[in-house]
Amino acid sequence: MPPPGLPRNSGGGEAAHGGGQLGAPPPHPTSPSLAVAGEGWRGGRARIRKRAAWSLGAFAILVLTFFTLDRLFPPNLSRYRAAGIEILDRDARTLSVLSAAGTWRLRTDIGDVPPHLIAMLIAAEDRRFRHHPGVDPVALARASAQWIRAGRVVSGGSTLTMQAARLLEPRPRTLRSKLIEIARALQLEARYSKDEILGIWLTLAPQGGNLEGLRAGSLAWFGRAPATLDAAESALLVALARKPEALRPDRHAEAARRARDAVLLARASGAGEVNADERAHALAQAVPQRRLPMPRLAPHLARELSRGAPAGARIATTLDRDLQRAAERLAGEALRDLPDRAALAMVIADIDSREIRALVGGAFGEESRAGMLDLSRAVRSPGSALKPFLYALAFENGVARPDSVIADMPLRFGAYAPENFDRGFAGRVTAADALRQSLNLPAVALLNEVGALRFASMLKAAGVPPRLPAGAEPSLPLALGGAGMTLRGMVSLYAVLGDGGRAAPLRVAPGDDVLRTPVIAPRAAAQVAGVLVQRFPEGGPTGVAWKTGTSWGGRDAWALGLDARHVAGVWVGRPDGTPIPGAQGRTLALPVLARAFALLPAAPREALAVRAAPANAMAGAEPADRLRLLFPMPNAVLMEGGTVTIRAAGGRRPLTFLVDGAPLEAERARREAAWTPPGPGFYRVTVLDADGVSARAELRVR
Repeated sequence: MPPPGLPRNSGGGEAAHGGGQLGAPPPHPTSPSLAVAGEGWRGGRARIRKRAAWSLGAFAILVLTFFTLDRLFPPNLSRYRAAGIEILDRDARTLSVLSAAGTWRLRTDIGDVPPHLIAMLIAAEDRRFRHHPGVDPVALARASAQWIRAGRVVSGGSTLTMQAARLLEPRPRTLRSKLIEIARALQLEARYSKDEILGIWLTLAPQGGNLEGLRAGSLAWFGRAPATLDAAESALLVALARKPEALRPDRHAEAARRARDAVLLARASGAGEVNADERAHALAQAVPQRRLPMPRLAPHLARELSRGAPAGARIATTLDRDLQRAAERLAGEALRDLPDRAALAMVIADIDSREIRALVGGAFGEESRAGMLDLSRAVRSPGSALKPFLYALAFENGVARPDSVIADMPLRFGAYAPENFDRGFAGRVTAADALRQSLNLPAVALLNEVGALRFASMLKAAGVPPRLPAGAEPSLPLALGGAGMTLRGMVSLYAVLGDGGRAAPLRVAPGDDVLRTPVIAPRAAAQVAGVLVQRFPEGGPTGVAWKTGTSWGGRDAWALGLDARHVAGVWVGRPDGTPIPGAQGRTLALPVLARAFALLPAAPREALAVRAAPANAMAGAEPADRLRLLFPMPNAVLMEGGTVTIRAAGGRRPLTFLVDGAPLEAERARREAAWTPPGPGFYRVTVLDADGVSARAELRVR
């Protein structure tokens, strides 16, 4: 036996230290046994590296496969993109919505809903939404365990991302569908942010019937945009998405209330959390009893703006929702008193910005009144509604003043013999009274002095050229409405009287300040506006300048007016152009105009006078005797053939007329000269007075 303290030989005479002789020194590091151990250690490291490389390769293949499949089979966003179009007013309030293929689906982003709605949604549906990659293993494991224990599906374990995937591509509830939803959820998380995924859910979540998305649900159940929803309303929309038909509040009120309360009681955390008092108040509220109609204000304009707009677009306008609703109500009430097949159109605009605030295109949906036509764009004869601009031109050019006495007596201009509406004559009247009484003979006489082409050129410069038959030239009947105009164009013209004689187009889209073009002297515009300020015959607001018009045969009845802030116009007639017996602008359109101005803030008469004549024009800052060309107007277009009479006003005689620098023969005492254009082209007309003051205009002959 070995001595005590020495190791027992367990290998038949070999030492316990590896087989060396008992008491022998330890082996040298370079001995064969250590070399074998080193090789084993190095081989283990190599195997680890090999396994790591294999794992990385497998992971790379997996990533590449996922990337390839993601690109080959991307999520189908067609349902999300096929959203309806929404028309908004100047304060971003919904005016009208147009459905997508019969489904009310409106694009809804996270910024469109209150924070407490998002908090409730996450608390009720997917508490770990902000942290998981699209799939929640804990929720799936819980759902699987419940399924095994109950033998049926108790909870689906779907995350909000998986729900978004299912809403994008609805499928039957099967295990295969669940696996597809998981894959799609991973795709969505890889492609989009959490907020964008919420936007998909908010846009497509069912809300009962043909409603999809919380924006559509909010409008249908509460009549307003989701941003203004309180806690109870938000909770109901979240609950509806679970069982949209079984929880419809108009059919299953008690079930809807219980589901809403369950969402309210789910404990939310973070931004948007509802406190105890808010929750108690929300639990006490009733659910809505009926579904509201979707907004459909300004239907003609909505269809006009939606043409060519992309799906899901929100289109901003200058309209005011409250005024638009009131104007449509007013038009509907007026239609009940109109003859059969007669329609009504109305435009109200802001003078300063030229933004349309309300637009009624007609009796939308009424086939007998051609309700699908936008009659604010229909070309009709304005009758006497053009006379204020003829008088403004006459006042500007010194042909007449408001207090000038003119004759209302029988006149004949060649074969043309105009007569007054009542076929009588007023005798000697002032120009102001002739305009207020809408006498025809003085108007035609003034146009004869000013020149029909000059008048038409002024209207064209204002952006409202008169529509004449093909090949026709402006002539004296233009004074009585012998041309086509639209209601929008006429309202644009009347805004000139309230803006110091400056023209600018009306607009329905918000934008930068409009470009104004001077077309009438400020003093003349203010004089005409002042003449037209008068009381409405049947009562109404004061401080409004108004004028009526009736086309030949009673086919069109017009009333247009302005105060210090707004301009408005009303047209009444039959869309097919057939006459309305006894129709007059004063009886059919003017009462509606008076009621339209009653919808607007009151504006004093003095404010209109100042508004219409800025820059001290009322004090005479623009002298009446300044040298100016009456005809041609700048940028006029004349037809080749015949002699043109160049007319001037003001300045100290004698006057010298020149075309492209070459003087024309003219009598020294006269303020006009005859010129025959040598052919088509562009020409510059200049007039010089005795003091060397000049006025010029460029024109085109074709």
